[in-house]
Amino acid sequence: MDIWGVVVAAGQGVRFGARKHATRLAGKPLWQWARDALLESGARQVVVVGDVPGGVEGGRERHLSVARGIEEVDAAATVIAVHDAARPLASAALMKRMYRLLAESGADGVVPVVPIADALKRVDSDHARILETIDRREVVCAQTPQVFRAGVLRRAHAQHASGAPHDDAFVVEALGGRVLAVTGERAAMKITYPEDLILAEALLRHGTRPGEP
Repeated sequence: MDIWGVVVAAGQGVRFGARKHATRLAGKPLWQWARDALLESGARQVVVVGDVPGGVEGGRERHLSVARGIEEVDAAATVIAVHDAARPLASAALMKRMYRLLAESGADGVVPVVPIADALKRVDSDHARILETIDRREVVCAQTPQVFRAGVLRRAHAQHASGAPHDDAFVVEALGGRVLAVTGERAAMKITYPEDLILAEALLRHGTRPGEP
């Protein structure tokens, strides 16, 4: 497999309150954690989309940034792994498991998922009234990186017409592609709020490095 990576680091970090991708974890910007894990996993090259040294300019929305990153990927690439800079602790070991499943299964993509621990409720538009309780056994949380056969991902993004998709798996699914799930990592949480960075720092401080349970 000729693997390339795309790291999305173009968000404004509104909920975080700062340029999240440039925030340092253990002395290294979040986007570098994501890039380095992809390189360690076997990616030949990684395109970083965002305001970083050597980065590609991002789009107004995430899927537009991903599309711009894909444009920079070598035409000979057979696999593209799309990763969020906001998930610095996703491990190279996880990525290698995903590559193997993609190769062995013949699927179009593989996404890491983790079970949901909390009760799920559907509420009205004002979030004032609970309308329904959802069986959490039927849903999971999707993470990144998400890995895809390069040709399928290119076609999926090229044909995505409107709206902001939930993730890259969504555009591949909309194309009719087959996407499989693999068990993700709790440590690969998304840094969204300042307290999330504190949790990530605590994981590192207490010896949990990327790839460990």
